[in-house]
Amino acid sequence: MDLPFTQDAFFALFGQYNAAVWPLALLFHFLAALCAALIFRPGRGATLIVSGTLAAMWAVNGVGYHWMFFREINPAATLFTAVFVLQAMLLVVLPARNPAFRYAAEADARSGVGLLLVPFATVLYPLWGRLAGHGWPEMPVFGVAPCPTTIFTVGVLLTGTWRVAGWLLIVPGLWAAVGGSAAIFLGVPQDFALLATLALLVLFAVGRLSGLRFARHVAADAV
Repeated sequence: MDLPFTQDAFFALFGQYNAAVWPLALLFHFLAALCAALIFRPGRGATLIVSGTLAAMWAVNGVGYHWMFFREINPAATLFTAVFVLQAMLLVVLPARNPAFRYAAEADARSGVGLLLVPFATVLYPLWGRLAGHGWPEMPVFGVAPCPTTIFTVGVLLTGTWRVAGWLLIVPGLWAAVGGSAAIFLGVPQDFALLATLALLVLFAVGRLSGLRFARHVAADAV
């Protein structure tokens, strides 16, 4: 696969970007901790705060990273900007228009996986990056870089009411496929977690569809 930029240019760009947006990453780490706490105290206000935080991260990634920086070395970043801004808008609009939507830690596999992805994105992802030789500031940073932000978003959304969360997971799933390629082509091993995240999303989606089909079959037999 031929990329329009080199590995050195990719990491150098992160150095410029992180220096420009610092200390925004610290704010997003604080807000991520708040979101994690609110998942255990579900309510309408908590839902809007969590959704607003996710939307802010996606807006910063779309406009700040893709449009203002990544576009300089990759023309595809123009499309990425549009997709990320769309996701930011959806994160605001869909939860606001669905009063029953909640983020809540439930005793099920979906919530369990989601709660594991949250600390991975905020703590283990950067540690893995440091072990791989990616030092500050030339490294993807949670909240302001697309890949760890996507993992965190998927983790949070997996605790959400599926009827809405399922739609909100489409764009993160697509980026997991795109961004996951960095693990192979750009030497970012922590992004293998994106590919694993995508596989989990597919499994949950298939399981959900299978469950719906089974329920419809049972209902039809009952009639």
